[in-house]
Amino acid sequence: MHFIPEALDDYVVAHSANEPELLKALTRETYQKILQPRMLSGHYQGRLLSMLSKLIRPKTILEIGTYTGYSALCLAEGMQKDGDLHTIDINEELHDFQRKYFDKSSYGNQIFQYTGDALEIIPTINSTFDLVFIDADKPNYPAYFHAIIDKMNPNGIILSDNVLWSGKVIETLQKNDFSTKALLEYNTLLKEDKRVETVVLPIRDGLTISRMIN
Repeated sequence: MHFIPEALDDYVVAHSANEPELLKALTRETYQKILQPRMLSGHYQGRLLSMLSKLIRPKTILEIGTYTGYSALCLAEGMQKDGDLHTIDINEELHDFQRKYFDKSSYGNQIFQYTGDALEIIPTINSTFDLVFIDADKPNYPAYFHAIIDKMNPNGIILSDNVLWSGKVIETLQKNDFSTKALLEYNTLLKEDKRVETVVLPIRDGLTISRMIN
C-alpha cells in the first residue's frame, strides 16, 4: 500500500538509510527462489525496524513469522551485544535458507530458530522479551498477543505488521474473510487493553507500535 504518491514515496526511500548489502542479496535470492516474495519486509520497512530496535536496545527479541529472515536481521541490528533473538516460522522448508543468511551476518550465534506452531513454541521459550515483532498468519494475531503479553518486560515493545491489510479494515467485512475479521479484533484489542498504549503507523501495510504500561 502507498499512503502518499508513489513519487513521494520513492523520495522517502531514497533519503532513508541505505539497505545493507547482505539484505540486498537476501532480497534477490528470495525473489528468485521463494514463493510470495512480497512477504519480505523490504528496504524501507527494514530500515524502520532497524531504527526502532536501535532506539529500544533490546536484550531479548521474539519474532513470530520469520519468512526468509530479512526482518530478523534488521531487528538484530539494534540488539545488545549479549542479546538474543528467537524467531518462529511454520514453514520448515525455509529453515536452511534463513540459517544461511543468519550465519553470514554478525549475529548468527545470537539468533535461535524454531519451526512449528508459534502458540505451542512460545510457552517453551524460557525468556521474557524487550521487543516482539508479530508478522505471521493474521487469524492468530489476537492469540499471539495473549501468548506473549505476560512474557513482556517492563516498557517492552510489540510491533505488529499488516494491521491495515490493504485497506480491508475499513471495507465491508466479507463472510469468509477470517484474516480481516481477526485484524479488526486485534486492532481493537490493542486500543482497549489497558496494559499497552498503541499507535498505528500508516507505513506500507500498516505497522502498530504498542508499549507495555508498567
